[in-house]
Amino acid sequence: MSFDQELLNLFDAYVHGSIDRRAFLDRAQKFAVAGLTATGILEALSPRFAEAQQVPKDDKRLKCEYLVYGTGRIRGYLARPAKAAPKLPAVLVVHENRGLNPHIEDITRRLALANFMAFAPDALTPLGGYPGDEDKARELFAKLDQTKTREDFVEAVSWLKSRPDCTGKVGAVGFCYGGGIVNMLATRVPDLAAAVPFYGNQAPEADVPKIKAPLLIHYAENDERINAGAAAYEAALKANKVRYTAYVYPGTQHGFNNDTTPRYDAAAAKLAWSRTLELFEKQLRG
Repeated sequence: MSFDQELLNLFDAYVHGSIDRRAFLDRAQKFAVAGLTATGILEALSPRFAEAQQVPKDDKRLKCEYLVYGTGRIRGYLARPAKAAPKLPAVLVVHENRGLNPHIEDITRRLALANFMAFAPDALTPLGGYPGDEDKARELFAKLDQTKTREDFVEAVSWLKSRPDCTGKVGAVGFCYGGGIVNMLATRVPDLAAAVPFYGNQAPEADVPKIKAPLLIHYAENDERINAGAAAYEAALKANKVRYTAYVYPGTQHGFNNDTTPRYDAAAAKLAWSRTLELFEKQLRG
């Protein structure tokens, strides 16, 4: 099923809290054709986790567990190869603005299959954790104390780095909200080994001089909200001689890597993911 760009932009506004569910349904009504209602459109655009799962939760090649880190306040999902070297480099996985949902857990397992220790915190832990419903998760997300949440992710990097089964090298990858968190982590963690933001908000220009990690930045072509800050960010990265590579994937939508929704672009996602793994291999194992 294909969707009009205006409708996709409307859905992006809904997903990111600019409009509520009722406003989305009211404005999406004009796209309801061939018996498809506005509610049906929303359902078609919403995630289908089971259908898109690439790595089963019980995959025997992996050891996966839920645990709390640091002060014990935040819960997360840790995945690593079942048969691995005593120490592995680690990758922090930062979710979208819905918390630790099944898609992010699947991403974490994919990294573990690539022979990394991968850890995905759930920022919603203080509010009860990911509720199993995307709409409820977005509602909860708006109630988070983002200052504390950012510190929780900074702490997660330190916790990973200090684990006895970690080599001490930690990279970070994040999507949408998580992409913005990864840009932030690059300014806050001087020894971050690599940072890969997927279509995330850029770090403030004043903080760019603090970035030491190499950046691999993935943008969707049809993503006005995020791309509005791209040129200024790149100018600041260049001015401060930050190592970075930025790609814009033609014809793609915000969220193109998320294979649970119609915005997924298989070719772009495959290419972006291969580039991501290539950077992690180079920076975390070198």
